[in-house]
Amino acid sequence: MNHLFSILYLPVTVTIIIPAVILSASNRIAVGWGLGAPLNLLPPIVGAGVIAFGLALMVMTIALFATVGKGTLAPWDPPKHLVVRGVYRHVRNPMISGVIFVLLGEAILFGALALFVWFGVFALINAIYIPLVEERGLEKRFGEEYRVYQQNVPRWIPRVKAWDENT
Repeated sequence: MNHLFSILYLPVTVTIIIPAVILSASNRIAVGWGLGAPLNLLPPIVGAGVIAFGLALMVMTIALFATVGKGTLAPWDPPKHLVVRGVYRHVRNPMISGVIFVLLGEAILFGALALFVWFGVFALINAIYIPLVEERGLEKRFGEEYRVYQQNVPRWIPRVKAWDENT
């Protein structure tokens, strides 16, 4: 139940509720950017692809938090174990990256400047919050294990080759 609540409360609010309010307020609910055929197909195809990629990252992350970390994505019920498997062997913040991809995909899909602004604001907030708050908290909770992980796995740009903590 904690997982469901944290998913509904956090990613759903950021990727569905806030964008819906933004689109509603801007009276922008059309897809395709008003381009002529066949270019009008490009924004929906690209936007849907970016959204699908972001959702895949989010699902992988949530599953790893539950199975390996024994916690949720929510700050009030964080993973009890440091998760250094799967996509986390390539990048430290795949959950936020997934959300950012979903927001970018929505902005592309709807071609709404206000959604591009929301995407930028959310990305900027996390670019500040993660190193100043989240990473410090992880270092406190997991100590040397997190520091070694942090030195070997980048925050945003994924490693091509997965990091192996045993080497």
